[in-house]
Amino acid sequence: MILRMRSLILLVLVTVTVFAQDGSGIYKARCAGCHDNPAGRVPPLSALRAMTETTILQALETGSMQTQAQGLTSDERHVIAAYLASPTQKAAAPAPATAFCRSQTQLSPLPPSPWKGWGADLANTRFQDAAAAGMTAADVARLKLKWAFGLGEGTAVRAQVAVARHRVFVANLTGQLLSLDASTGCIQWTFAVGSPLRSGIVFGPADRSGKRTAVYFGDVKANAYAVDASTGQLLWKVHAADHAAAMITGAPQLHQGVLYVPVSSYEEVLAGSPAYECCTFRGSVIALDAATGKTLWTTYTIPESSQPTGKSKTGVHMRGPSGAAVWSTPTFDEKRNVLYVSTGDNYSAPATATSDAILALDAGSGKLLWSKQVTSDDVYNVGSNANGRDFDFGQPPILATLPNGRRVLVVGQKSGLAHALDPDRLGEILWQTRLGQGGALGGIEWGSAADRENMYVAVSDVALSSVPDPSVPAGHRLELDPNRGGGLF
Repeated sequence: MILRMRSLILLVLVTVTVFAQDGSGIYKARCAGCHDNPAGRVPPLSALRAMTETTILQALETGSMQTQAQGLTSDERHVIAAYLASPTQKAAAPAPATAFCRSQTQLSPLPPSPWKGWGADLANTRFQDAAAAGMTAADVARLKLKWAFGLGEGTAVRAQVAVARHRVFVANLTGQLLSLDASTGCIQWTFAVGSPLRSGIVFGPADRSGKRTAVYFGDVKANAYAVDASTGQLLWKVHAADHAAAMITGAPQLHQGVLYVPVSSYEEVLAGSPAYECCTFRGSVIALDAATGKTLWTTYTIPESSQPTGKSKTGVHMRGPSGAAVWSTPTFDEKRNVLYVSTGDNYSAPATATSDAILALDAGSGKLLWSKQVTSDDVYNVGSNANGRDFDFGQPPILATLPNGRRVLVVGQKSGLAHALDPDRLGEILWQTRLGQGGALGGIEWGSAADRENMYVAVSDVALSSVPDPSVPAGHRLELDPNRGGGLF
């Protein structure tokens, strides 16, 4: 008996050791080349060490690391996730029964709300006055916590909530959409998607009768959803783009029964693999019938499909043009029936005139009316075959009306520049102001705001410094530089 017990203990110890070695070996073979010497948007090993096993596993199975994980078995993906994950972080646990509301309440049709989507209104101003807020600036100092809802240890949220009269809708990276009671924080219903949710949420009429309300959102597999806002029942699901790296990060825009869905991708990250044939993705906007999910039109930010352009230094075939992803929610101009969208950089050559640009699309047909590029020749990916500056637009243009009645589109860019364009003169540039140094993780990223006189801009400008650390494979780790950073302007 003692001999058997010793054998069993030895087997367990050997198994644990082999798994740990396998995790280290897989990391060195598949991951270390990028994460030990990160550049641009690639997170350093120290950042991976702070993640949960669930988060890392999702990236390998359904997220941006799918290509790097090709050829790994399910067991090997679990091993590398366990090897990298923080031992102090736990995966999200299912909500306990006590978290659900004791009684279900129906959401009245067309609930009035100042914040029913990402930009608060069709113009994406992200502004509400005191009357809509129900409070003044003087009230802010007297605010107290009413309730808090735990999404689970280690569960990240990258999607902005939407607020209805009695509901708060929130999504997380575990692929769960929740409807919470705005008064108490209890759960009215949950809807499981199965893939991470990064887009914001918008709600509005589910059909032209106005008797039913829906919430609309997208996932990292480029699926768009409509879910009944009262019950959590799926109304429809549409695959918005066929490219393997396509994803939806920006919230859809809803106007008079049409849902406008922006499509982005993580293909420029895949280019970090020397064996990847970069690149073929093109950004797009898809117009869907909000009641049925039927596609009304699709417009690509790059009109022509990618073609072979040669070979890389390692002999891999290259393709282009590509990129110009649409990361953020479209802006709707009711006066002209026009959508304004901002685009990201090109992933591969040749560069196009519609990357790092503001595009004006006819809302009825999707036809490109005009384009204004602010950074040319920005061809960027995390591999070694492009040397652009990664000056994407990560936020939508804001359509503001000045006190004199003149209209202006204001928008911030990862270059660190804030821009103003004239929407009534084919995007003529009115002014440009530098607020930061810019870069892959810097400049102006998500969420500027505007009222009738001012534009409010948050600047990132993240900087990393190397700190010696013999406990990690690279011998050093990267930390945020406290002497650099952004601010509010």
